[in-house]
Amino acid sequence: MEFSNFEGASQYGPQDDDLGSVYSAIPNSVINGNQAPSTINGDLTSHFNDLGISTPTFGHGNQGGGRYGEDEFEDREREMLGAGVEHACSYCGIHNPQCVVKCLHCNKWFCNSRGNTSASHIVNHLVKAKHKEVVLHKESALGDTVPECYNCGSKNVFMLGFIPAKSDTVVVLLCRQPCAALTNSRDINWDTSQWSAIIDDRQFLSWLVKIPSEAEQLRARQISLAQISKLEELWRDNPEAKLEDAEAQSGEEEMQPILLKYEDAYQYQNIFGPLVKIEADYDKRMKESQTENDINVRWDMGLNQKRLAWFSMPKLESGEVRLAVGDELRLKFVGTTSGGIKGMQAFNSKSWGGSSTSEGWEGIGSVIKIPNNVSDEICLELRRNDGVPSDCTHGFSVDFVWKATSFDRMQAAMKTFAIDEKSVSGYIYHKLLGHELEPQVLRTQMPKRFSAPNLPELNHSQMAAVKAVLQKPLSLIQGPPGTGKTVTSASIVYHLAKMNPGQVLVCAPSNVAVDHLCQKIHQSGLKVVRVAAKSREALGSDVAFLSLHSQVANADTHPELQKLIQLRNDQGELSQSDERKYKSLVRACEKDILNAADVICTTCVGAGDPRLAKFKFRTVLIDEATQSAEPECMIPLVMGCKQVVLVGDHQQLGPVIMNKKAARAGLSQSLFERLVILGNRPIRLQVQYRMHPCLSEFPSNMFYEGTLQNGVTAPERLRKNVDFPWPVSDTPMFFHQNLGTEEISSSGTSFLNRTEASNVEKMVTKFFKSGVLPAQIGVITPYEGQRSYIASYMQLHGALKKDLYKEVEVASVDAFQGREKDYIILSCVRSNEHQGIGFLNDPRRLNVALTRAKYGTVILGNPKVLSKHPLWLYLLTHYKEKSCFVEGPLSNLQPSMIQFSRPKKSLAAAMDPFKRRESPAHEYMDKTVGRVPGPAAGRFDPSYYRTHNTMSFVPSDAQSVISQAITNSAFPLFPGGNKPKTYTGYASSVISQQPTDSGLISSNHNGHGNTQSTNVGSGGIGYSQFDRLGGVETNQPSLGVGMGMGKRRGSLISEAASASLYAYGYKGGLNGDHEDDVSSVAPSQAGITEF
Repeated sequence: MEFSNFEGASQYGPQDDDLGSVYSAIPNSVINGNQAPSTINGDLTSHFNDLGISTPTFGHGNQGGGRYGEDEFEDREREMLGAGVEHACSYCGIHNPQCVVKCLHCNKWFCNSRGNTSASHIVNHLVKAKHKEVVLHKESALGDTVPECYNCGSKNVFMLGFIPAKSDTVVVLLCRQPCAALTNSRDINWDTSQWSAIIDDRQFLSWLVKIPSEAEQLRARQISLAQISKLEELWRDNPEAKLEDAEAQSGEEEMQPILLKYEDAYQYQNIFGPLVKIEADYDKRMKESQTENDINVRWDMGLNQKRLAWFSMPKLESGEVRLAVGDELRLKFVGTTSGGIKGMQAFNSKSWGGSSTSEGWEGIGSVIKIPNNVSDEICLELRRNDGVPSDCTHGFSVDFVWKATSFDRMQAAMKTFAIDEKSVSGYIYHKLLGHELEPQVLRTQMPKRFSAPNLPELNHSQMAAVKAVLQKPLSLIQGPPGTGKTVTSASIVYHLAKMNPGQVLVCAPSNVAVDHLCQKIHQSGLKVVRVAAKSREALGSDVAFLSLHSQVANADTHPELQKLIQLRNDQGELSQSDERKYKSLVRACEKDILNAADVICTTCVGAGDPRLAKFKFRTVLIDEATQSAEPECMIPLVMGCKQVVLVGDHQQLGPVIMNKKAARAGLSQSLFERLVILGNRPIRLQVQYRMHPCLSEFPSNMFYEGTLQNGVTAPERLRKNVDFPWPVSDTPMFFHQNLGTEEISSSGTSFLNRTEASNVEKMVTKFFKSGVLPAQIGVITPYEGQRSYIASYMQLHGALKKDLYKEVEVASVDAFQGREKDYIILSCVRSNEHQGIGFLNDPRRLNVALTRAKYGTVILGNPKVLSKHPLWLYLLTHYKEKSCFVEGPLSNLQPSMIQFSRPKKSLAAAMDPFKRRESPAHEYMDKTVGRVPGPAAGRFDPSYYRTHNTMSFVPSDAQSVISQAITNSAFPLFPGGNKPKTYTGYASSVISQQPTDSGLISSNHNGHGNTQSTNVGSGGIGYSQFDRLGGVETNQPSLGVGMGMGKRRGSLISEAASASLYAYGYKGGLNGDHEDDVSSVAPSQAGITEF
């Protein structure tokens, strides 16, 4: 697209656009109060005359003949503004033709004024509605023009930018990718280095769409961001909805927030059930609305002779829907595009079997590859090969196939917890509900060696963790980055499997985490079975040989089954009778394999698999427990557990909850976090083996009270053969100043920064030339738009071979959690005047990003913007003190002299939305009985709600709401000059969860020499669970730990101290009751959707 007769295009730059007058909707004279009302009215009259608007008269329509008050007049004017004018802004009513544009998707008009928000009204609408095409007003300076790319015709305004061309009177619009990135364009007069986006700081440039004057903005309807969001939500169902409708619904009640303590499991279910439901409804609505049309498909054939469809889905960039390997998609052939019409003709000429040509074709398949740094393509493996229109490549559409399985299993688990007496032990039941209990110690035969065979030797904190866990019915282990959490977990599982009857159930929220832990446990020599969802059985993994379906296929105990498998593979299918026999034999073989296993590994949702429904697991370990929503953790726990180990780190990223209302109510808080708030202190692993000591210093001081010790020395983490220009040779880290501006990505809901992307490529190339392999480098960025841009930029502009850059992993912070690389480059992206730093203000996101590298870290960002947040100011100051804060080209890095911005908040105030209110460690240690005092006002107390905005840290562009971090109210003072080093927060891991001798509760003595069972202190609750079932009579006392449980729970503590072990049923003692074979979970749907 070309604009002619444009004056001064080549002199225009993003910094030259005069936006200074637009940020206030009220003239300064009014704000300062220096004018009398009559003068204001006179000014308004002159403004209205300038605009060609007749001066409004006062008093007309007033029944009493008096004059309107000024407030009444202004309200009336705002209501009247835009009434009956077709091109009036749908938000505020401004209708100057020079200042409004029409959205081509919904045919509504919006202005280029910011009003009371940080973005212009048109950009706000395009982002929230996910629309991307506009047309200018016919009376504007440029006429009724649709901005589009001159080269390819793309009309996505988020992709468009301008380049001065030929002369000063013409500008050319080109899309960012690929047209502006191509050097061999058809017009050699273009200088693509001058490309600049037409949307700057979330507002259209003023030469394209004028910014309304202050008088127009003063007269406009004042609308808040919350009202805009509500209005956009209403427009999805009713395009004719008005602002009044949004205001009428603004009083909608929030969900009941979660509690710290619950009276019983029914109250627990009644609070969590609705939260899971609205999250499920939201997930369903979002996935089903993500239909992609005009998809081009590339066909292939897999090694298993199944059809593969390769295609791209641009909507994934928005982050609202997360696509995972194993998800199901529906591919349809519709043939509605120009390319699709040709495809339809080919489709009709072939007369494909299985579908009539009038209806087209559709097929369902599983995702086996998702977008990564190699390509943004998705690979779908179709279930059936018949009727696939493999000769057609255009005119396809893609839908998500939503499954309720994971949410159904959460609801079923909470129901089981409430109604099934045998779902968990009495002690675990009351602990999960937050009731105060005396600490319990399980008298077990402790192993002589705590390290497991074929696994690394444990250090002192790992050994203390294993020892404490084996003696306690409920344990929390906090594993900071690089502290050997997986090895510790595998060692614990080894000992639990040797000590206890039955299988140990090992879970984690993600398949990657399960596979990793499964591999470690297998190394110890235990019999491990990995139960995967049926939809993932065809996918390869490092532990595929341990998977249940692989062990069934290779089982030599069922020769008849082997024959049927061979016959099925040869013929492709079996007869009806053979199929029935085959399924029956598979079930029997699966049961035998599971019964013979020592350990069963699956995801938390996978624990609800019907194949495990008949099993009861006394011992459960959940890894990455802080990344699981609480109802998700309940699925493995309600299968009869009597000993629970939760492993995680509440200073790293938490559960991903997509529905903000559910997140606000507390669904984003993990079970691990709630138990910590209740005073269950986690045992912290203290020695990190990953990072160079200089890389671990800041995270240790800021997030772990300085308690992290280094298990590796600086020389071990310095590579002498890597010639990279670190500013300080023995300190492999630096912050590189980048002042390029951010831009909205093509999705309209993410961000990118071209300057940082260019510098990332230079850094990666330098690492390559220094001898670092591609697989050893990771590029982290919080925004999907930047991830996609960096991956494609390196392919197009990389100085070395393309294949090298393909092997460099570019991913989000979330994708890197739990993983490591030798060298990490972090691109911060955010660089603006008014928009803030979005995701980057989450301290746990920063913690994860800073702790992925083993040998070196490079951070690219704009310090002027980042330093406005106190946490980032601490980080930047830390780098500056280390002489690692630099600018300039890699060949000549110089210390940056830029002045940091002054944060508006203190560090404590900025971290407030993320912190927990807990009793200090010294209070915990001072208690001789072992009971922790109740915490101060927690997040979910009414008093806390009155003074804290739990959503204040969630940016409007947030892809998800992450649960809040646990951070003490005090913060570290980093050593510098004579400042003392002070650390506060958790005590170190020496406060394991072992009570003192006086806290052992098997028995105690009264003053008369008689032995009696330990009772609960005053105000305590009874630990009998007969109160859960109405009408149950018992003659046993309900007070006293473990009393009154009878046979129903296999209680941990009985009146006779000597019986405490055997009631638990450990090996070496009595096996207790035989109720573990009873199914405690009703069979649920087949198939698993990983949550």
